[in-house]
Amino acid sequence: MTRHIIRYFFLLTLALVFFSCNEHTSDESLSIFRYNESAGISSLDPAFAKDQASIWVANQIFDGLVQLDSSLNVQPCIAHSWQISEDAKGYTFLLRDDVYFHSHEYFNGLGDRKVKASDFVYSFDRLTDKNVASPGAWVMNNVDYYEALNDSTLLIHLKEAFPPFLGLLTMPYCSVVPRKIVENTNFRDAPVGTGPFHFQYWKENVKLVLRKNNAYHENGFPLLDAVAITFIKDKQTAFLEFIKGNLDFISGLDASYKDEVLTPQGELQNDYKCKIQLQTLPYLNTEYLGFLMDENNLSPTQHLAVRKAINYGFDRQKMMTYLRNNIGSPATEGFVPKGLPSFTDSLNGFDYNPDFSRKLLADAAIGSPISIELNTTSSYLDLCEFIQNQLSDVGISVEININPPSTHRQMVATSKLDFFRGSWIADYADAENYLALFYSKNFCPNGPNYTHFSNPVYDEYYELALKEVSLEKRQYYYQLMDQMILDNAAIVPLYYDQVIRFVQNDIVGFESNAMNLLQLKRVEKQND
Repeated sequence: MTRHIIRYFFLLTLALVFFSCNEHTSDESLSIFRYNESAGISSLDPAFAKDQASIWVANQIFDGLVQLDSSLNVQPCIAHSWQISEDAKGYTFLLRDDVYFHSHEYFNGLGDRKVKASDFVYSFDRLTDKNVASPGAWVMNNVDYYEALNDSTLLIHLKEAFPPFLGLLTMPYCSVVPRKIVENTNFRDAPVGTGPFHFQYWKENVKLVLRKNNAYHENGFPLLDAVAITFIKDKQTAFLEFIKGNLDFISGLDASYKDEVLTPQGELQNDYKCKIQLQTLPYLNTEYLGFLMDENNLSPTQHLAVRKAINYGFDRQKMMTYLRNNIGSPATEGFVPKGLPSFTDSLNGFDYNPDFSRKLLADAAIGSPISIELNTTSSYLDLCEFIQNQLSDVGISVEININPPSTHRQMVATSKLDFFRGSWIADYADAENYLALFYSKNFCPNGPNYTHFSNPVYDEYYELALKEVSLEKRQYYYQLMDQMILDNAAIVPLYYDQVIRFVQNDIVGFESNAMNLLQLKRVEKQND
Protein backbone atom coordinates (compact mmCIF):
# COMPACT_ATOMS: atom_id res chain seq x y z
CA MET A 1 0.00 0.00 0.00
CA THR A 2 2.79 2.42 0.96
CA ARG A 3 4.54 1.87 -2.38
CA HIS A 4 1.35 2.71 -4.27
CA ILE A 5 0.84 5.90 -2.24
CA ILE A 6 4.41 7.04 -2.92
CA ARG A 7 4.02 6.29 -6.62
CA TYR A 8 0.71 8.24 -6.70
CA PHE A 9 2.26 11.37 -5.20
CA PHE A 10 5.29 11.10 -7.48
CA LEU A 11 3.12 10.95 -10.59
CA LEU A 12 0.93 13.79 -9.30
CA THR A 13 4.01 15.92 -8.67
CA LEU A 14 5.41 14.97 -12.06
CA ALA A 15 2.22 16.13 -13.80
CA LEU A 16 2.07 19.41 -11.89
CA VAL A 17 5.70 20.19 -12.58
CA PHE A 18 5.50 19.26 -16.23
CA PHE A 19 2.49 21.34 -17.05
CA SER A 20 3.57 24.36 -15.01
CA CYS A 21 7.02 24.69 -16.54
CA ASN A 22 7.12 26.49 -19.85
CA GLU A 23 10.71 27.65 -19.68
CA HIS A 24 13.95 25.89 -18.86
CA THR A 25 16.06 27.16 -16.03
CA SER A 26 19.18 28.50 -17.71
CA ASP A 27 22.13 30.79 -17.31
CA GLU A 28 21.81 33.35 -20.08
CA SER A 29 25.51 34.10 -20.10
CA LEU A 30 26.82 30.57 -20.52
CA SER A 31 25.87 27.49 -22.50
CA ILE A 32 25.97 24.82 -19.80
CA PHE A 33 25.05 21.18 -20.32
CA ARG A 34 23.63 19.69 -17.12
CA TYR A 35 23.13 16.04 -16.28
CA ASN A 36 22.81 13.88 -13.18
CA GLU A 37 24.87 10.87 -12.17
CA SER A 38 22.95 8.86 -9.58
CA ALA A 39 25.70 6.23 -9.20
CA GLY A 40 28.33 8.74 -8.11
CA ILE A 41 31.98 8.94 -9.16
CA SER A 42 34.84 7.58 -7.06
CA SER A 43 37.78 8.98 -9.08
CA LEU A 44 38.49 11.32 -12.00
CA ASP A 45 41.66 9.41 -12.91
CA PRO A 46 41.16 7.64 -16.29
CA ALA A 47 43.22 4.68 -15.05
CA PHE A 48 40.22 3.87 -12.84
CA ALA A 49 37.44 4.60 -15.35
CA LYS A 50 35.84 1.17 -15.10
CA ASP A 51 32.15 2.09 -14.76
CA GLN A 52 29.84 4.14 -16.93
CA ALA A 53 29.80 7.18 -14.65
CA SER A 54 33.60 7.47 -14.63
CA ILE A 55 33.91 6.69 -18.34
CA TRP A 56 31.47 9.46 -19.24
CA VAL A 57 33.49 12.05 -17.33
CA ALA A 58 36.82 10.73 -18.62
CA ASN A 59 35.57 11.12 -22.20
CA GLN A 60 35.21 14.86 -21.63
CA ILE A 61 38.57 15.46 -19.92
CA PHE A 62 40.92 13.03 -21.69
CA ASP A 63 41.90 11.82 -25.15
CA GLY A 64 43.78 8.80 -26.42
CA LEU A 65 45.48 7.80 -29.63
CA VAL A 66 42.16 6.90 -31.28
CA GLN A 67 38.43 7.26 -30.65
CA LEU A 68 35.12 5.66 -31.65
CA ASP A 69 32.55 7.38 -33.83
CA SER A 70 28.77 6.92 -33.62
CA SER A 71 29.00 3.76 -35.79
CA LEU A 72 31.75 2.18 -33.63
CA ASN A 73 34.41 2.78 -36.24
CA VAL A 74 37.89 3.61 -34.94
CA GLN A 75 38.86 7.16 -35.89
CA PRO A 76 41.99 9.28 -35.37
CA CYS A 77 42.30 11.38 -32.24
CA ILE A 78 45.74 12.39 -30.93
CA ALA A 79 47.17 10.03 -33.56
CA HIS A 80 46.30 11.39 -36.99
CA SER A 81 47.21 8.12 -38.70
CA TRP A 82 48.72 4.68 -38.10
CA GLN A 83 50.22 1.71 -39.89
CA ILE A 84 49.87 -1.98 -39.06
CA SER A 85 52.64 -4.45 -39.94
CA GLU A 86 52.03 -7.43 -42.21
CA ASP A 87 52.05 -9.84 -39.27
CA ALA A 88 49.43 -7.63 -37.54
CA LYS A 89 51.64 -7.32 -34.45
CA GLY A 90 53.23 -3.90 -35.00
CA TYR A 91 51.24 -0.65 -34.73
CA THR A 92 53.01 2.61 -35.64
CA PHE A 93 51.10 5.77 -34.65
CA LEU A 94 51.88 9.23 -36.01
CA LEU A 95 50.83 11.96 -33.57
CA ARG A 96 49.38 15.40 -34.22
CA ASP A 97 51.67 18.31 -33.37
CA ASP A 98 48.93 20.60 -32.07
CA VAL A 99 47.70 18.72 -28.99
CA TYR A 100 48.37 20.29 -25.59
CA PHE A 101 47.59 19.33 -22.02
CA HIS A 102 45.23 21.62 -20.14
CA SER A 103 46.87 24.62 -18.46
CA HIS A 104 48.36 24.07 -15.01
CA GLU A 105 50.77 25.95 -12.75
CA TYR A 106 53.27 23.09 -12.90
CA PHE A 107 53.83 23.66 -16.60
CA ASN A 108 56.58 26.18 -17.33
CA GLY A 109 55.19 27.19 -20.65
CA LEU A 110 53.27 26.13 -23.71
CA GLY A 111 56.15 23.93 -24.85
CA ASP A 112 55.95 21.80 -21.71
CA ARG A 113 52.29 21.11 -22.39
CA LYS A 114 52.67 19.71 -25.88
CA VAL A 115 51.84 16.01 -26.08
CA LYS A 116 54.68 13.80 -27.25
CA ALA A 117 55.01 10.07 -27.89
CA SER A 118 56.96 9.77 -24.62
CA ASP A 119 53.81 10.91 -22.77
CA PHE A 120 52.05 7.80 -24.01
CA VAL A 121 54.97 5.65 -22.91
CA TYR A 122 54.62 7.11 -19.41
CA SER A 123 50.82 6.69 -19.46
CA PHE A 124 51.06 3.02 -20.49
CA ASP A 125 53.80 2.38 -17.91
CA ARG A 126 51.52 3.84 -15.26
CA LEU A 127 48.53 1.84 -16.47
CA THR A 128 50.44 -1.43 -16.04
CA ASP A 129 52.22 -0.43 -12.80
CA LYS A 130 51.21 -2.90 -10.08
CA ASN A 131 51.54 -0.16 -7.48
CA VAL A 132 48.90 1.89 -9.30
CA ALA A 133 46.62 -1.18 -9.47
CA SER A 134 44.51 0.07 -12.35
CA PRO A 135 41.54 -2.21 -13.20
CA GLY A 136 42.35 -1.47 -16.84
CA ALA A 137 45.83 -3.01 -16.82
CA TRP A 138 44.44 -6.02 -18.70
CA VAL A 139 44.17 -3.90 -21.85
CA MET A 140 47.95 -4.20 -22.22
CA ASN A 141 48.17 -7.96 -21.50
CA ASN A 142 48.93 -8.79 -25.13
CA VAL A 143 51.44 -5.95 -25.58
CA ASP A 144 55.06 -7.07 -25.92
CA TYR A 145 56.63 -3.61 -25.81
CA TYR A 146 56.07 0.02 -26.80
CA GLU A 147 58.48 2.85 -27.44
CA ALA A 148 58.67 6.46 -28.62
CA LEU A 149 60.66 6.42 -31.87
CA ASN A 150 60.66 10.23 -31.76
CA ASP A 151 58.41 12.97 -30.38
CA SER A 152 55.68 12.28 -32.94
CA THR A 153 55.97 8.51 -33.51
CA LEU A 154 54.86 5.74 -31.16
CA LEU A 155 55.39 2.03 -31.79
CA ILE A 156 53.31 -0.65 -30.04
CA HIS A 157 54.23 -4.30 -30.66
CA LEU A 158 51.93 -7.16 -29.66
CA LYS A 159 52.86 -10.63 -28.47
CA GLU A 160 50.22 -12.16 -30.74
CA ALA A 161 48.08 -10.70 -33.49
CA PHE A 162 44.83 -9.33 -32.10
CA PRO A 163 42.77 -7.31 -34.63
CA PRO A 164 40.42 -5.78 -32.00
CA PHE A 165 43.44 -4.07 -30.39
CA LEU A 166 42.63 -0.67 -31.88
CA GLY A 167 39.25 -0.88 -30.17
CA LEU A 168 40.98 -1.46 -26.83
CA LEU A 169 42.98 1.74 -27.33
CA THR A 170 39.75 3.77 -27.50
CA MET A 171 39.03 2.98 -23.85
CA PRO A 172 39.64 5.78 -21.30
CA TYR A 173 42.24 3.55 -19.61
CA CYS A 174 44.54 4.34 -22.54
CA SER A 175 44.24 8.13 -22.23
CA VAL A 176 47.39 10.21 -22.21
CA VAL A 177 48.21 11.86 -18.88
CA PRO A 178 51.00 14.34 -17.97
CA ARG A 179 53.73 12.92 -15.77
CA LYS A 180 54.53 16.24 -14.11
CA ILE A 181 50.95 16.70 -12.88
CA VAL A 182 50.36 13.06 -11.90
CA GLU A 183 53.47 12.96 -9.73
CA ASN A 184 53.08 16.39 -8.10
CA THR A 185 49.35 16.77 -7.47
CA ASN A 186 46.30 14.85 -6.29
CA PHE A 187 45.43 13.64 -9.77
CA ARG A 188 42.32 11.76 -8.64
CA ASP A 189 40.64 14.96 -7.50
CA ALA A 190 41.94 17.50 -10.01
CA PRO A 191 43.02 15.80 -13.25
CA VAL A 192 44.66 17.34 -16.30
CA GLY A 193 44.07 15.91 -19.76
CA THR A 194 43.82 17.00 -23.38
CA GLY A 195 40.06 16.63 -23.88
CA PRO A 196 37.42 19.13 -24.99
CA PHE A 197 36.69 20.15 -21.39
CA HIS A 198 39.03 20.81 -18.48
CA PHE A 199 38.45 20.23 -14.79
CA GLN A 200 37.25 23.19 -12.70
CA TYR A 201 35.46 22.03 -9.54
CA TRP A 202 34.45 18.83 -7.76
CA LYS A 203 32.68 18.38 -4.46
CA GLU A 204 32.29 14.64 -4.18
CA ASN A 205 28.68 13.41 -4.32
CA VAL A 206 27.47 17.00 -4.76
CA LYS A 207 28.65 18.65 -7.98
CA LEU A 208 31.30 18.40 -10.70
CA VAL A 209 32.00 21.25 -13.13
CA LEU A 210 34.03 21.10 -16.34
CA ARG A 211 34.85 24.14 -18.50
CA LYS A 212 35.46 24.51 -22.21
CA ASN A 213 39.00 23.84 -23.41
CA ASN A 214 39.60 26.79 -25.72
CA ALA A 215 42.82 25.21 -27.00
CA TYR A 216 41.21 21.91 -28.05
CA HIS A 217 42.82 20.41 -31.13
CA GLU A 218 39.55 19.84 -33.02
CA ASN A 219 38.92 23.30 -34.40
CA GLY A 220 35.53 24.75 -33.56
CA PHE A 221 34.84 22.33 -30.70
CA PRO A 222 33.52 22.10 -28.11
CA LEU A 223 30.40 24.20 -28.65
CA LEU A 224 29.37 24.26 -24.98
CA ASP A 225 30.87 26.58 -22.40
CA ALA A 226 30.65 24.10 -19.55
CA VAL A 227 29.35 20.77 -18.26
CA ALA A 228 27.74 20.57 -14.81
CA ILE A 229 27.07 17.21 -13.17
CA THR A 230 24.92 16.66 -10.08
CA PHE A 231 24.76 13.50 -7.99
CA ILE A 232 21.12 13.04 -6.97
CA LYS A 233 20.79 9.40 -5.95
CA ASP A 234 16.99 9.16 -6.12
CA LYS A 235 16.04 8.61 -9.77
CA GLN A 236 12.51 9.93 -9.31
CA THR A 237 13.88 13.21 -7.97
CA ALA A 238 16.37 13.41 -10.83
CA PHE A 239 13.60 12.89 -13.37
CA LEU A 240 11.56 15.68 -11.79
CA GLU A 241 14.60 17.94 -12.12
CA PHE A 242 14.74 17.03 -15.80
CA ILE A 243 11.06 17.86 -16.29
CA LYS A 244 11.62 21.25 -14.58
CA GLY A 245 14.37 21.97 -17.12
CA ASN A 246 17.21 21.84 -14.60
CA LEU A 247 18.80 18.87 -16.38
CA ASP A 248 19.39 18.52 -20.10
CA PHE A 249 19.11 14.76 -20.35
CA ILE A 250 18.27 11.64 -18.39
CA SER A 251 19.80 8.28 -19.23
CA GLY A 252 17.81 5.11 -18.70
CA LEU A 253 14.29 4.46 -17.56
CA ASP A 254 13.42 3.79 -13.94
CA ALA A 255 10.51 1.44 -13.24
CA SER A 256 8.82 4.09 -11.08
CA TYR A 257 7.92 6.26 -14.06
CA LYS A 258 8.27 3.82 -16.97
CA ASP A 259 4.55 3.47 -17.75
CA GLU A 260 3.86 7.13 -17.06
CA VAL A 261 6.29 8.26 -19.76
CA LEU A 262 6.27 5.44 -22.32
CA THR A 263 3.57 3.43 -24.08
CA PRO A 264 3.81 -0.39 -24.15
CA GLN A 265 5.22 0.06 -27.67
CA GLY A 266 8.12 2.09 -26.31
CA GLU A 267 6.97 5.50 -27.57
CA LEU A 268 6.46 8.71 -25.63
CA GLN A 269 3.03 9.10 -24.09
CA ASN A 270 0.92 11.82 -25.73
CA ASP A 271 1.48 14.23 -22.84
CA TYR A 272 5.22 14.23 -23.51
CA LYS A 273 5.31 14.28 -27.30
CA CYS A 274 6.79 17.53 -28.66
CA LYS A 275 7.88 18.46 -25.13
CA ILE A 276 11.02 16.34 -24.85
CA GLN A 277 13.09 14.12 -27.15
CA LEU A 278 13.23 10.35 -26.84
CA GLN A 279 16.41 8.76 -28.18
CA THR A 280 16.91 5.02 -28.52
CA LEU A 281 19.74 3.07 -30.07
CA PRO A 282 21.27 -0.39 -29.77
CA TYR A 283 23.38 -1.06 -26.70
CA LEU A 284 26.08 -3.74 -26.67
CA ASN A 285 24.48 -5.87 -24.00
CA THR A 286 22.97 -9.32 -24.54
CA GLU A 287 20.71 -10.72 -21.83
CA TYR A 288 20.61 -14.52 -21.80
CA LEU A 289 20.10 -17.74 -19.87
CA GLY A 290 23.12 -20.03 -19.72
CA PHE A 291 23.48 -23.80 -19.38
CA LEU A 292 26.39 -25.54 -17.69
CA MET A 293 27.40 -28.13 -20.26
CA ASP A 294 29.87 -30.26 -18.27
CA GLU A 295 29.57 -33.99 -18.99
CA ASN A 296 29.04 -34.79 -15.32
CA ASN A 297 26.05 -32.45 -15.15
CA LEU A 298 22.94 -34.58 -14.46
CA SER A 299 20.41 -31.83 -15.17
CA PRO A 300 17.86 -32.42 -17.98
CA THR A 301 19.45 -29.40 -19.69
CA GLN A 302 22.32 -31.68 -20.71
CA HIS A 303 19.99 -32.91 -23.46
CA LEU A 304 20.12 -30.82 -26.63
CA ALA A 305 16.40 -31.38 -27.17
CA VAL A 306 15.59 -29.83 -23.78
CA ARG A 307 17.79 -26.80 -24.42
CA LYS A 308 16.17 -26.24 -27.82
CA ALA A 309 12.69 -26.81 -26.39
CA ILE A 310 13.35 -24.03 -23.86
CA ASN A 311 14.52 -21.72 -26.63
CA TYR A 312 11.41 -22.34 -28.75
CA GLY A 313 9.05 -22.46 -25.77
CA PHE A 314 8.48 -18.79 -24.88
CA ASP A 315 7.46 -15.65 -26.77
CA ARG A 316 10.34 -13.17 -26.71
CA GLN A 317 8.35 -10.43 -28.46
CA LYS A 318 5.49 -10.62 -25.94
CA MET A 319 8.07 -10.60 -23.14
CA MET A 320 9.59 -7.38 -24.49
CA THR A 321 6.22 -5.68 -25.01
CA TYR A 322 4.73 -6.42 -21.60
CA LEU A 323 7.81 -6.32 -19.39
CA ARG A 324 10.21 -3.96 -21.16
CA ASN A 325 7.94 -1.48 -23.02
CA ASN A 326 9.79 -2.67 -26.13
CA ILE A 327 13.06 -1.21 -24.88
CA GLY A 328 15.42 -3.56 -26.65
CA SER A 329 14.69 -6.23 -29.24
CA PRO A 330 14.04 -9.98 -28.98
CA ALA A 331 17.26 -11.98 -29.29
CA THR A 332 16.35 -14.33 -32.11
CA GLU A 333 19.52 -13.92 -34.19
CA GLY A 334 22.32 -15.11 -31.92
CA PHE A 335 24.54 -14.05 -29.04
CA VAL A 336 26.27 -11.13 -30.81
CA PRO A 337 23.99 -8.10 -30.28
CA LYS A 338 22.68 -5.47 -32.62
CA GLY A 339 25.02 -2.50 -32.96
CA LEU A 340 28.11 -4.50 -33.91
CA PRO A 341 29.12 -4.62 -37.60
CA SER A 342 29.22 -8.43 -37.53
CA PHE A 343 25.60 -8.69 -36.37
CA THR A 344 23.35 -10.35 -38.93
CA ASP A 345 19.66 -11.26 -38.99
CA SER A 346 20.32 -14.18 -41.35
CA LEU A 347 21.25 -16.71 -38.64
CA ASN A 348 18.90 -19.61 -37.89
CA GLY A 349 17.78 -18.61 -34.42
CA PHE A 350 14.79 -19.37 -32.19
CA ASP A 351 11.31 -18.06 -32.86
CA TYR A 352 8.33 -18.82 -30.63
CA ASN A 353 7.09 -22.29 -31.56
CA PRO A 354 5.55 -24.15 -28.58
CA ASP A 355 4.32 -27.02 -30.76
CA PHE A 356 7.84 -27.68 -31.94
CA SER A 357 9.03 -27.56 -28.31
CA ARG A 358 6.59 -30.30 -27.39
CA LYS A 359 7.67 -32.36 -30.41
CA LEU A 360 11.35 -32.03 -29.49
CA LEU A 361 10.63 -33.31 -25.99
CA ALA A 362 8.41 -36.14 -27.24
CA ASP A 363 10.93 -37.29 -29.85
CA ALA A 364 13.73 -37.23 -27.29
CA ALA A 365 11.73 -39.60 -25.04
CA ILE A 366 13.31 -38.11 -21.94
CA GLY A 367 10.21 -38.73 -19.88
CA SER A 368 8.01 -36.34 -17.96
CA PRO A 369 7.70 -34.22 -16.06
CA ILE A 370 10.90 -32.34 -16.89
CA SER A 371 11.93 -30.23 -13.92
CA ILE A 372 14.77 -27.72 -13.92
CA GLU A 373 16.04 -24.95 -11.63
CA LEU A 374 16.71 -21.45 -12.95
CA ASN A 375 18.93 -19.17 -10.88
CA THR A 376 18.58 -15.41 -11.13
CA THR A 377 18.60 -12.16 -9.16
CA SER A 378 15.56 -10.20 -8.02
CA SER A 379 16.00 -7.57 -10.77
CA TYR A 380 15.18 -10.16 -13.42
CA LEU A 381 12.50 -12.07 -11.55
CA ASP A 382 9.68 -10.79 -13.78
CA LEU A 383 11.44 -12.04 -16.93
CA CYS A 384 12.14 -15.43 -15.38
CA GLU A 385 8.55 -15.79 -14.14
CA PHE A 386 7.29 -15.02 -17.64
CA ILE A 387 9.52 -17.76 -19.07
CA GLN A 388 8.52 -20.11 -16.26
CA ASN A 389 4.82 -19.65 -17.04
CA GLN A 390 5.20 -20.21 -20.77
CA LEU A 391 7.49 -23.23 -20.44
CA SER A 392 4.93 -24.91 -18.20
CA ASP A 393 2.63 -25.06 -21.25
CA VAL A 394 5.15 -27.15 -23.20
CA GLY A 395 5.84 -29.57 -20.36
CA ILE A 396 8.86 -28.05 -18.64
CA SER A 397 8.55 -27.21 -14.94
CA VAL A 398 10.88 -24.40 -13.84
CA GLU A 399 11.74 -23.64 -10.22
CA ILE A 400 13.20 -20.14 -9.77
CA ASN A 401 15.93 -19.51 -7.22
CA ILE A 402 16.72 -15.89 -6.34
CA ASN A 403 20.29 -15.10 -5.33
CA PRO A 404 21.93 -11.88 -4.12
CA PRO A 405 23.82 -10.31 -7.07
CA SER A 406 27.30 -10.92 -5.62
CA THR A 407 26.44 -14.51 -4.72
CA HIS A 408 24.95 -15.11 -8.16
CA ARG A 409 28.05 -13.81 -9.94
CA GLN A 410 30.31 -15.97 -7.77
CA MET A 411 28.25 -19.11 -8.33
CA VAL A 412 28.20 -18.57 -12.10
CA ALA A 413 31.95 -17.94 -12.17
CA THR A 414 32.67 -21.13 -10.23
CA SER A 415 30.38 -23.46 -12.22
CA LYS A 416 27.94 -24.00 -9.36
CA LEU A 417 24.75 -23.40 -11.41
CA ASP A 418 23.26 -25.69 -14.08
CA PHE A 419 20.90 -23.04 -15.45
CA PHE A 420 21.42 -19.32 -14.80
CA ARG A 421 20.56 -15.81 -15.99
CA GLY A 422 23.46 -13.78 -17.33
CA SER A 423 24.33 -10.53 -19.08
CA TRP A 424 27.28 -9.66 -21.25
CA ILE A 425 28.15 -6.01 -21.83
CA ALA A 426 30.94 -5.35 -24.29
CA ASP A 427 34.25 -3.97 -23.04
CA TYR A 428 35.23 -3.07 -26.60
CA ALA A 429 33.44 -2.85 -29.93
CA ASP A 430 34.26 -6.19 -31.52
CA ALA A 431 32.26 -9.42 -31.63
CA GLU A 432 35.30 -11.30 -30.33
CA ASN A 433 34.32 -9.82 -26.95
CA TYR A 434 31.18 -12.01 -27.04
CA LEU A 435 32.47 -15.09 -28.80
CA ALA A 436 35.34 -15.48 -26.34
CA LEU A 437 32.69 -16.75 -23.88
CA PHE A 438 32.52 -20.03 -25.78
CA TYR A 439 36.22 -20.64 -26.48
CA SER A 440 37.26 -23.83 -24.66
CA LYS A 441 40.51 -22.33 -23.33
CA ASN A 442 38.45 -19.69 -21.49
CA PHE A 443 36.73 -22.05 -19.07
CA CYS A 444 35.77 -20.34 -15.84
CA PRO A 445 37.00 -19.64 -13.23
CA ASN A 446 40.06 -18.61 -15.27
CA GLY A 447 38.06 -17.15 -18.14
CA PRO A 448 34.54 -16.03 -19.14
CA ASN A 449 33.34 -19.38 -20.57
CA TYR A 450 30.64 -19.85 -17.90
CA THR A 451 28.78 -22.55 -19.86
CA HIS A 452 31.91 -24.70 -20.36
CA PHE A 453 30.93 -25.01 -24.01
CA SER A 454 33.61 -26.91 -25.90
CA ASN A 455 33.80 -27.60 -29.62
CA PRO A 456 37.05 -28.09 -31.58
CA VAL A 457 35.61 -26.61 -34.79
CA TYR A 458 34.46 -23.53 -32.88
CA ASP A 459 37.93 -23.17 -31.36
CA GLU A 460 39.49 -23.42 -34.80
CA TYR A 461 37.27 -20.64 -36.18
CA TYR A 462 37.98 -18.49 -33.12
CA GLU A 463 41.75 -18.83 -33.53
CA LEU A 464 41.55 -18.14 -37.27
CA ALA A 465 39.55 -14.96 -36.57
CA LEU A 466 42.20 -13.73 -34.13
CA LYS A 467 44.81 -13.91 -36.89
CA GLU A 468 42.64 -12.38 -39.60
CA VAL A 469 43.39 -8.73 -40.40
CA SER A 470 40.56 -8.42 -42.93
CA LEU A 471 37.42 -7.21 -41.14
CA GLU A 472 35.19 -8.87 -43.75
CA LYS A 473 36.83 -12.27 -43.34
CA ARG A 474 36.88 -11.92 -39.56
CA GLN A 475 33.15 -11.20 -39.52
CA TYR A 476 32.60 -14.32 -41.64
CA TYR A 477 34.21 -16.44 -38.90
CA TYR A 478 32.26 -14.56 -36.23
CA GLN A 479 28.96 -15.43 -37.89
CA LEU A 480 29.93 -19.09 -38.27
CA MET A 481 30.69 -19.23 -34.55
CA ASP A 482 27.48 -17.47 -33.58
CA GLN A 483 25.49 -20.01 -35.59
CA MET A 484 27.29 -22.88 -33.85
CA ILE A 485 26.25 -21.46 -30.47
CA LEU A 486 22.63 -21.53 -31.69
CA ASP A 487 22.91 -25.00 -33.22
CA ASN A 488 24.16 -26.35 -29.89
CA ALA A 489 21.70 -24.24 -27.89
CA ALA A 490 24.48 -23.39 -25.47
CA ILE A 491 22.43 -20.46 -24.20
CA VAL A 492 18.95 -18.98 -24.36
CA PRO A 493 19.31 -15.49 -25.88
CA LEU A 494 16.63 -13.24 -24.34
CA TYR A 495 17.04 -9.75 -25.78
CA TYR A 496 19.48 -7.21 -27.15
CA ASP A 497 19.45 -4.14 -24.97
CA GLN A 498 18.87 -0.54 -25.97
CA VAL A 499 20.10 2.80 -24.74
CA ILE A 500 17.18 5.06 -23.91
CA ARG A 501 17.61 8.77 -23.29
CA PHE A 502 15.30 11.68 -22.60
CA VAL A 503 16.70 14.95 -23.95
CA GLN A 504 15.48 18.55 -23.79
CA ASN A 505 14.30 20.01 -27.11
CA ASP A 506 16.94 22.74 -27.16
CA ILE A 507 19.77 20.19 -27.33
CA VAL A 508 21.22 19.40 -30.77
CA GLY A 509 24.15 17.26 -31.87
CA PHE A 510 23.63 14.86 -28.98
CA GLU A 511 24.86 11.57 -30.41
CA SER A 512 25.98 8.28 -28.96
CA ASN A 513 26.90 4.80 -30.11
CA ALA A 514 26.19 1.24 -29.10
CA MET A 515 28.84 1.46 -26.36
CA ASN A 516 26.62 4.12 -24.71
CA LEU A 517 29.44 6.64 -24.64
CA LEU A 518 28.76 10.23 -23.68
CA GLN A 519 30.62 12.60 -25.97
CA LEU A 520 29.64 16.26 -25.55
CA LYS A 521 32.13 18.12 -27.71
CA ARG A 522 29.67 18.43 -30.63
CA VAL A 523 26.60 19.17 -28.49
CA GLU A 524 24.97 22.59 -28.71
CA LYS A 525 22.21 24.29 -26.71
CA GLN A 526 19.97 26.44 -28.87
CA ASN A 527 17.97 29.40 -27.66
CA ASP A 528 14.24 28.78 -27.29
